[in-house]
This record gives sequence, structure tokens and C-alpha cells, in this order.
Amino acid sequence: MIYPSIDKLLNIVDSKYKLVHVASKRSKEMIENKHFQLKEGEYTSKKEIGRSLEELEKGLLKIVENDNELK
Repeated sequence: MIYPSIDKLLNIVDSKYKLVHVASKRSKEMIENKHFQLKEGEYTSKKEIGRSLEELEKGLLKIVENDNELK
């Protein structure tokens, strides 16, 4: 079973597309900056993409909506 569950994550983020975007952006930050919000032993996942989803589930990431619209 995949951890964290997509059902739990979709209660936090309103669409699968936004979830993928947020997770990929955060995982790239982890790779580039080597900055993690949890200690090494506190993650269940070994890869950054899974770790970014874990941070999202624990409420460590804040999603900021962009209000700019195309006109």
C-alpha cells in the first residue's frame, strides 16, 4: 500500500493535478537544496517525491493559490 493514502491527500488538496504539481515542486526543492522539514528517521519514504507527500499530509506545506487570471 502506498503511504500516504491518496484519499487523505485529496482531503487537503482539491485535485489530483494540483497534488502532482505541489509534490513535484517540493521534491525538486528537496533535491536542489537538501532541505527537509522532518528528520531523516521520521520519513517512511526513501525518495523525495514520497517525502514531499508525507510533508503535505502532516501539514508542513502551505499551498498558496495564484489569483492571476488570463484576460
